[in-house]
Amino acid sequence: MKTVRIAAAQTCEYREDIDAALACIVDVAAQAAAQDVRLLCFPEGFLQGYLIDETSARRVALDLSSQEFEAILRRLPKTAVTIVVGMIEAEAGRLFNTALVIRHGDVIGRYRKAHLLDAEGAFAAGTETPIFEVDGLRFGINICYDTNFPEAARKVSELGASLLVCAANNMMARPKAELFREVHNAVRAQRCRETGLWLVSSDITGERDGRIAWGPTAVLDPEGEVAAQLPLEKTGLLVFDIPLAGSGMGEACECPPRSVTPSAIP
Repeated sequence: MKTVRIAAAQTCEYREDIDAALACIVDVAAQAAAQDVRLLCFPEGFLQGYLIDETSARRVALDLSSQEFEAILRRLPKTAVTIVVGMIEAEAGRLFNTALVIRHGDVIGRYRKAHLLDAEGAFAAGTETPIFEVDGLRFGINICYDTNFPEAARKVSELGASLLVCAANNMMARPKAELFREVHNAVRAQRCRETGLWLVSSDITGERDGRIAWGPTAVLDPEGEVAAQLPLEKTGLLVFDIPLAGSGMGEACECPPRSVTPSAIP
């Protein structure tokens, strides 16, 4: 069975600390490369933090054509590992909740969050569903709340992808977090069952200001079953072998999932 090795990082939260976020990306990408990972996913808004009030978001937003962003891009690892990472993007005066796709230190594409929470009024909604490929594995991206909408995953499936990458940030007030603790995977599982897609999620963990994030960072199979998951409340890197379409897709992977110890990410 042919497979492609993917990985998802469960990280602490970085807010308005691009230097620390970049250092984390460099460190985790090195870990992933050492394990022959081909696709590596980071959480929603990872680069600058998930900042949704307009003043804060504009303060840290980056235009991809700017010299400031070019300087940041030069600091990213020039690795063959394809990296998906969340950021706050600015273009023509509008803000977007964006997931960049980076390979060899260059941006090869982006996905902009299409379905926005009421609290995300500072952002404009994305309208495109790009599909990317790594070693024959075609994938699309949803960002967190997108997965509540069947059409978001359906578009990815209809365009010929077999994997849905979900960049998430579920830092919530503790009472709400308790209510949603088991809901995230349940919603994502429904999208898998509807479309036949595999799904990998990357989320943050930690506490601040009465808020908490547990994760989950997980891989779900096309039946909606959790094939692998990192422990809640611990940082770590989940590594998993995804079967390619036409070589046993939808069956259990013969290569067992591998994950580094949860303490591997600072």
